[in-house]
Amino acid sequence: MILVTTETVPGREIERTLGLVRGNTVRAKHIGRDIVAALRNLVGGEVTEYSEMMIEARNEALNRMVVQAESLEADAIVGIRLVTAQVAAGAAELLAYGTAVRLSQ
Repeated sequence: MILVTTETVPGREIERTLGLVRGNTVRAKHIGRDIVAALRNLVGGEVTEYSEMMIEARNEALNRMVVQAESLEADAIVGIRLVTAQVAAGAAELLAYGTAVRLSQ
């Protein structure tokens, strides 16, 4: 599966647009991560506990989007975007979306 943020796949022609595909996940902070993050906040630097959580969330959202595209028999997803939003105190949603396409051979 080819994933691109552009509207086309370089060197390939889009034969058919199959529609919007998306994947999302909602992640909540973990009390252990919160304690470590609070301590790191005092001394400064990257809060790796949250960075790791967001990497996991991004990968999960992308994987779910790819599964949906595969069910449409897509070859690629173009115009991929990632959006985050707070959905509750201490919980954030990460949404990945794009357009599933079939490429000409």
